[in-house]
Amino acid sequence: MRRTMQGTVLCALVAGLCGLGFSNLGVKQSGVLAKEGDAVTGREIYVNTCMLCHGIDGRGVRGLQFVPPPADLTSLAVQSRLDGSLFRRIHDGKPNTVMGAWKHALSDEEIWDVLAYVRTFRIESPGQP
Repeated sequence: MRRTMQGTVLCALVAGLCGLGFSNLGVKQSGVLAKEGDAVTGREIYVNTCMLCHGIDGRGVRGLQFVPPPADLTSLAVQSRLDGSLFRRIHDGKPNTVMGAWKHALSDEEIWDVLAYVRTFRIESPGQP
């Protein structure tokens, strides 16, 4: 009986340690921990760096002939992405597009601020608060 009790305790301990090791799976999915940005500061940065391609309203500038076109920042495809994923896209850019890496021009804090401003483009569906 004593050996069974020790085995049970050992199994519980191992399971607990394994659980601790995997407890952050969803949190660090993008490799970047989310941070609260300042949308007011982000707007200023956006106007000076992002607006040329993404437009004042985030929907893109008409007449630009980029292939593929700049992302519509109001779209569900963009707004449904995790903050860490969007941070990484701004930080590292997107291969084979005109979206370059901003990691050399903007600090991480400035990127979080831009991201906070981009979140203001979220379109509320009718009936949502």
